[in-house]
Amino acid sequence: MNKKIKVGILFGGKSAEHEVSLQSAKTVFDALDREKYTPILIGIDKSGKWLLNDDASQFLLDPDDPQRIRLNVSSHSVALIPQSRGVISNARTLQQEQSIDVIFPLLHGPCGEDGTIQGLLKLADIPFVGTGVLGSAIGMDKDVMKRLLRDAGIPIGKFRVLNASEPLPDFTELRETLGLPLFVKPANMGSSVGVSKIQDAPALQRGIEEAFMYDRKIIIEEYIQGRELECSVLDTAHTEPLASVPGEVISSHEFYSYDAKYLDEKGAVLEIPASLPAHTTKKIQALAVQTFKTLAGEGLARVDFFLKPEGSIVVNEINTMPGFTKISMYPKLWEASGISYTALIDRLIELALHRFAQEKKLKTTVELVGLTQR
Repeated sequence: MNKKIKVGILFGGKSAEHEVSLQSAKTVFDALDREKYTPILIGIDKSGKWLLNDDASQFLLDPDDPQRIRLNVSSHSVALIPQSRGVISNARTLQQEQSIDVIFPLLHGPCGEDGTIQGLLKLADIPFVGTGVLGSAIGMDKDVMKRLLRDAGIPIGKFRVLNASEPLPDFTELRETLGLPLFVKPANMGSSVGVSKIQDAPALQRGIEEAFMYDRKIIIEEYIQGRELECSVLDTAHTEPLASVPGEVISSHEFYSYDAKYLDEKGAVLEIPASLPAHTTKKIQALAVQTFKTLAGEGLARVDFFLKPEGSIVVNEINTMPGFTKISMYPKLWEASGISYTALIDRLIELALHRFAQEKKLKTTVELVGLTQR
């Protein structure tokens, strides 16, 4: 009988997307194939403390209520030690609590999706699902992401970057260069947290102040009228990344806000697959893969687009660790493309283990070359 793979589900975190992460973790925990895997729950509370618990029913309080879901902080504190090869230790005694074969980091936003946790996992010498340090950092920073896409010739909308130390931009100038309405958002945040739609000068002031609550760098973007489309990308071990069928988000809110995504069950309709001509579908899929490769994606990502009325396509952004909740677009698009939720998790774990093995092989080769040159 094959030994079960111990999968550490790492979730929660210090970002404003903490509750979204809890929902993602619960769904993955429930869907994990118990014949192949032993799930190990590691929650990070909002202060950054790591907590270990093997009972999902006790670890998550009000798990079925998106507005009240929270971690049970009575669980005991643990730590992941650098070069521990996946050993989780008691935070006080440093005695071994649990060994883990691979980590599924279901963390969204800063301190989870921005390369920080990926760097820690690399230091701990443990395989993990998803994009590495570089691609995660690029995908989180909308300024860097947009500049790389622009330089690669991938179509994006017009934007302006504003740092906290810079004077506020003139509304008239922005109206002339970017048009109205505008969108203001933190450069390093996801799930539409801190995003405002701007129509006038007072709203611009409020939107900038709100965005700066979440980041020291913000993005001011042109409004792009068009259909909101999303496409899931799944890496492969030996061939080109795969693109799912595109889906369309039809929001009942003014825009696809945080509430529309996660709190209001009627906040948006997801049309999967989107009703599109075959050539448009193929173009979106090709752009999704190109975006994924341009931004150093690994494992998985969701790429978001606007389809303008005249038929042109604009890339909005990439999400390197998209939501895995029961209503999230990423897994639903793959289900519509022929890969079930459980099979998708299988593939992502297999990819993580394959990449780790390849990296170890490269490291050994480099070490051997170094020895022969001494």
